[in-house]
Amino acid sequence: METLWILPLMLIPVLLFTSSTFVFYFKKCFYVAWMMILAMIAIPICILKSGGRDVENMRIIRFLVWHVKYLLGLRFDVSGLQNLPTEGPYVIISNHQSSLDVLGLMEILPDRCTSIAKKELVYAGTVGIVCWLGGIIFINRKKTDTAKSIMAGAARTMLDKQIRLWVFPEGTRNQKGDLLPFKKGAFHLAVQGQVPIIPVVFSSYSNFYLRKEKQFRSGTINLKILPKIETKGMTTDDISALSDKSYKIMRSAFMEISDKAAHSNGASSH
Repeated sequence: METLWILPLMLIPVLLFTSSTFVFYFKKCFYVAWMMILAMIAIPICILKSGGRDVENMRIIRFLVWHVKYLLGLRFDVSGLQNLPTEGPYVIISNHQSSLDVLGLMEILPDRCTSIAKKELVYAGTVGIVCWLGGIIFINRKKTDTAKSIMAGAARTMLDKQIRLWVFPEGTRNQKGDLLPFKKGAFHLAVQGQVPIIPVVFSSYSNFYLRKEKQFRSGTINLKILPKIETKGMTTDDISALSDKSYKIMRSAFMEISDKAAHSNGASSH
């Protein structure tokens, strides 16, 4: 009787090889649990190093999270690193497919860069605390007026403290094989600060991660950093055109690298 508890443990490796649904939930649960453990480790280090909330804490977070991709069987094929400026503030915009985007963000996150995220994230246990310590700016997407004032404050902070901000202009996760129309917040932010926009594109995850079908295989994500888009001299009247231009450039890149990733992951899965 005392050894009965071993039976469920013995089932785990069997199910990992025989059930794609089990693999899906196992990887998802592991990812969440491991990120919370890493956040628990990061919290005291961030407080000791910076004394509290500071964008410099993102270096610690990046260092601790960098290995997680390997545990999930993921790889990033990065191109265009030369397009990531090393000087001055700017706004990075990227497509948003799932919480796995965090791993891509940490793969190329420049120094003095934090992100803008939905306010619900601050309540996500140890992860929420470490996000706050990393200087992440939280917005309530349902309260447009509040979100606008926070973005205006973010623009001032970006210039005053010479930081970079990462924004997901689609506003929500999207796994439909295309980009959702962009919300304007990121472009208001860049124009208010008169700073360049750096578009970053993740290839489609559909070759290895399918939420509805409960599949989570190993795979390669193509991550492409596109040339900067200048905003100097632009005003609020230019924001719609700026958003449309960014969308077209990113959508074209998304289709191109997703096709490349499909061939790469298809070849590796046989």
